[in-house]
Amino acid sequence: MLDDRKMAVLRAIVTDYVCSQEPVGSRAIVERYHLDVSSATVRNDMAVLEEEGYITHPHTSAGRVPTDKGYRLFVDRLAAMKPLTGAEKRAIVAFLAGAADIDDIVGRTVRLLAQVTSQVAIMQYPSMSAAVVRRVDVVGLHDSRGLLIVVNSLGKVAQRSIDLGTASEDDISWLRDRLNETLVGSGPRRAAELMADFGDCVPVSIRPVAMGLAASMLDIMASEQTTRVVVAGVNNLMHFSDLYETSIRPILDALEEQMVLLKLLGEATSDVTVRIGQENEHANLSSASVIASGYGVDETWAGLGIVGPTRMDYPSTMATVRAVARYVSRILAEG
Repeated sequence: MLDDRKMAVLRAIVTDYVCSQEPVGSRAIVERYHLDVSSATVRNDMAVLEEEGYITHPHTSAGRVPTDKGYRLFVDRLAAMKPLTGAEKRAIVAFLAGAADIDDIVGRTVRLLAQVTSQVAIMQYPSMSAAVVRRVDVVGLHDSRGLLIVVNSLGKVAQRSIDLGTASEDDISWLRDRLNETLVGSGPRRAAELMADFGDCVPVSIRPVAMGLAASMLDIMASEQTTRVVVAGVNNLMHFSDLYETSIRPILDALEEQMVLLKLLGEATSDVTVRIGQENEHANLSSASVIASGYGVDETWAGLGIVGPTRMDYPSTMATVRAVARYVSRILAEG
């Protein structure tokens, strides 16, 4: 167990290294952090920290940099996440306010996270398996073409082009009413079951149109049961160009794999989860940190967060991820 002074030295090394991107020496710690001890005492503390694996020499200089173990202790010992300023809170609200649907919410959220944290933002679409059909519409376009539109309880809008054949306006209106009577309030799986024999329950004259609608609805319901991750801010990794060969290229490779990202976000809880370096199971993320939080309402749950090199501002980033997750949850609850 580290005493208070050694912990203060470790905090100073982490904070300085994140800001300066340079190894931190004992003299800099004494001058900047006013620990009321000599450089020699700080050097002794640094030697103990290095022996116990919290810091290391990157090369022959006198400076030290944190290890994964050091970052982990730093995060675990945070008395509290850095509170967001009033301006930061207002910026989050303003950026996300007025989102039209779940696609808009996700798009705005990842852009916001990438911008505020200067890291790569990732966000999983909420599981649509818990969403229910809110409204179905069938719209005639031109000639025999039409559009099937389905809105679910998360505000997700799906549409498919359909062939209406010779169906009249009255036929289309009747089919629209039957679809709403049959499907509203049903989740994807139940809706798919109800559509299986929809064509058998309509007049023979419009049965081909009804079967086409059922097929399109089944396609929409199948897509609703899948989930994916949206990524933004990949260019932020270029701020760490000095780490490109050892850290950034593997992270870029991992960001291209949806299953890897889904697994990362699948571990997110309602609070903030931090995975540092080797704590990430995927080899390409062994030099990265992942800060994630769950968001959603009731059974509709997913994750969002950031990915970046271990050299990051943990207190500020953790606070931002948590604040954004909570606000997105509020939007979904109110929608």
